[in-house]
Amino acid sequence: MSPPSSGGTHVVQILNILEGYPISEYGHNSAKTIHLMAEAMKRAYADRSRYLGDEDFVKVPLKGLTSKKYAEVLRKEIDPEKATPSATIAPNNPLPYESNETTHFSIVDKFGNAVSNTYTINVKSGDAKTEKKQVKVNIIDGGGRTLMPGLIEGHGHLQMNGTSLADIENNRNWEELATRTYAKAHAALMSGFTTWRDAGGMGAGLKKSIDAGVVDGPRIYPSGAFIGPTGSHADFRNFTTPNETVYGANSAGSRLGMTFTADSVDMIKTGARQNYMQGATQIKIMSSGGVASAFDPWQLDAYSAEEIQAAVEVANAYGSYVMSHAYSKKSIIRCLENGVKSLEHAFMFDGDVAKLMEEKGAYMTTNMHAFSPELGKIEAISSSPASARKAATAQAAFGNFVENVNKYQPKFVFQADCVGGVESCTKQMDHEIFLSAKFLGNHFALKSMTSVAGELVAMSGDVLNPYYDGPLGVVEEGAYADLLLVDGNPLEDITVIGGSEKWFDAPPRDGIETMRVIMKDGRIYKNTL
Repeated sequence: MSPPSSGGTHVVQILNILEGYPISEYGHNSAKTIHLMAEAMKRAYADRSRYLGDEDFVKVPLKGLTSKKYAEVLRKEIDPEKATPSATIAPNNPLPYESNETTHFSIVDKFGNAVSNTYTINVKSGDAKTEKKQVKVNIIDGGGRTLMPGLIEGHGHLQMNGTSLADIENNRNWEELATRTYAKAHAALMSGFTTWRDAGGMGAGLKKSIDAGVVDGPRIYPSGAFIGPTGSHADFRNFTTPNETVYGANSAGSRLGMTFTADSVDMIKTGARQNYMQGATQIKIMSSGGVASAFDPWQLDAYSAEEIQAAVEVANAYGSYVMSHAYSKKSIIRCLENGVKSLEHAFMFDGDVAKLMEEKGAYMTTNMHAFSPELGKIEAISSSPASARKAATAQAAFGNFVENVNKYQPKFVFQADCVGGVESCTKQMDHEIFLSAKFLGNHFALKSMTSVAGELVAMSGDVLNPYYDGPLGVVEEGAYADLLLVDGNPLEDITVIGGSEKWFDAPPRDGIETMRVIMKDGRIYKNTL
């Protein structure tokens, strides 16, 4: 059990310091008495921040902290006539000095709230049981920084790493895509994203390699191939490529397992089962049109109720769920009414949608850069006049989104949704973090990247969830040891976790300077303390 966080040790320390002054002569509540009390408290609290901890793990130098001789040392630092700036007061050296190692953090809890200092954290690493025991450990001095959960990308595309859908289809073979996919995964981890829900375009190969320790990267929840009908947001073909429902897989996207054309209930079930067979943890369907794709207006309602139900039926059989690309309100409502649990983009979210989401226990993920005036600069959009025109009309139609999200507070998950390489996607990720905080507030944005996202990925179920031993996105007993230690407080300054006001004109970066420690599954991948 820890020493008391108020009263007890440091109160004795304060009284020991003050007994060296003739307080009765100065008078109760006199300016001089209040000055000396403040100086004594500053020093006691500085020591408290370093030396008081869980005695199961930290030897507290109790005799030294409460000794009269140590109080004399602290008293000599005090100027009776002048206040000492708090920034200059550091923990001193109590005697006997039993340990100089601490783990002092300010913690952001599972709800995104800043809570009091702590010293020991019970976490799960791999499939180990949670227990307290005396072991040799590498103790990190947090130095008053913020300890928080590793970040979670709720809708990313690691293998979508060409400049556009047409570039991926025509110019990138499997070797280049695979290499660039790993590069993006490693960059994501070194940006603090310890978990990644991939929203379509890749199977479980990289995930298996990361889990086996072959390469470094975040935990991955893959969705497998996008499932959509002919001419939909999942159709990567060129204009002259034969129809794949009639003539089979003719596009590179289809042959590489990135897309699956499904024009009937039976084919949707086949595609979903194929994805699960190859390691998908959830299914991604395209139930409405998009912007970056060539053949579909964003207003398109691509799948009927019966077709959506087909995907949900297979997902339910696996104890998993369906995520659906859905822009229009009609498509959003249709998805919710037919069993979809994760709405992707959901730009026409409003009160009706909020009510139905709550009723159905559904989540939504949205890329906030869709509301940026720079949206049209994304190469996947700027390279196609049709996509640029769609982007402009879409932005005009989605004008009430931010207001509605702030009003109804749905279960909302962070989404960067980047198609591109490492540099362009790093810039987009940083700007997405900034916009999420700007539009929705730091607290809401942080929850969307941690605890709420952790709830969403866990919906893959007891059987398919590859990381089932504990929760993700939280700092609590039994959770996975996915942790970040950052300078500053992201509840006040989102830039400390990478948020950037700049997008395309942001300078290239190699890591995030204020992100001092990155840990995944108990292993430290970065430590610049």
